[in-house]
Amino acid sequence: MFLRRGRGRLDATRETLAGWLFVAPVVLILGLFLLLPILMALWVSLTDWNGQGSPFQSGVPYVGTRNYTRLFTEDGLVREDFMTSVRNNIYYVAIVVPAQTVLALGLAVIVNSRMLKGRTFFRAAFFFPSVTSSVAISVVFLFMFANSGVVSQLLAVFGIDGPQWFSDSRGTLHLLLGGLGLVDPDNPPAALTGGGPFGLSWWEWLSGPSVAMWTIIMLVVWTTSGTFMLMFLAALQDIPVTLEEAAMLDGAGRRQRFRHVTLPLLRPTMFLVLTLGLISTWQVFDQIYVMSQGDPAKTTLTPAYLSYRMAFKNFDYGPGTAISFVLFAIIVVLTVVQRLIMRRRV
Repeated sequence: MFLRRGRGRLDATRETLAGWLFVAPVVLILGLFLLLPILMALWVSLTDWNGQGSPFQSGVPYVGTRNYTRLFTEDGLVREDFMTSVRNNIYYVAIVVPAQTVLALGLAVIVNSRMLKGRTFFRAAFFFPSVTSSVAISVVFLFMFANSGVVSQLLAVFGIDGPQWFSDSRGTLHLLLGGLGLVDPDNPPAALTGGGPFGLSWWEWLSGPSVAMWTIIMLVVWTTSGTFMLMFLAALQDIPVTLEEAAMLDGAGRRQRFRHVTLPLLRPTMFLVLTLGLISTWQVFDQIYVMSQGDPAKTTLTPAYLSYRMAFKNFDYGPGTAISFVLFAIIVVLTVVQRLIMRRRV
């Protein structure tokens, strides 16, 4: 009995050693090209490195957490720009994630219908924008919404000054309230112009996305819905037909079957789509870089683009890297919260 136990432990040790030998190359590669750069970036966020030389040399000032406190507590341009970018991104996430999820689910239901003719064509057509270069599509949209673009000329037919409208730095909520005669966008109420959280007034927090940001939102929703459509389509095709047939025998209508049978079975895919959408929207960069670079008046500025601008344009690598880690923390927290919310609904 003792010999058998000894041999079993020896075999288990050998299997463990063999397993580690097989995964060692992957662990080394991930550690070298993923974990090590993250640790190096974390060190840079604690310094005042200007990009010259090595960030680990003795002459680089160590500032501790000051780069992080500048983003949240210290008055100045750094905190103002960061909070403006967070405000813009909050509106961006709040619109893009629900819109692309609903659109993707609707398209998946349509192309999954047996009554639809040419389903292969429509699946390819809806998915095509997702495989097209985002930079190329952003350039096309940039030309469309330029001063002499197609959209501006079309708006001019209806008496709308397109170029001036798209360069307006006021938020659409301000413009909507002004159009209803409730407030004057150029002279906001004094109660809302006072001190708000993190250095921005309540009037600035409640501005809404600008028209330029709405243009980017439309672009992103159009280009990302195709990928999520395929995810929903795969999940719809995995739903057993017998469940829907049983619901039909029980007298459930089409809407009732979709609400009480289809949607609960799509919950894992829904969580995946929402998580991927949340991550991608908080990391939006290429559309901002190509189309607006934060203009007009920083209404399309996002944390990802602000991090790039501070580090690679202003050579202020400390705060720029700190923004990236704050952005990482925001994504992790929101993903965990989303996970807990969806788990409670199970």
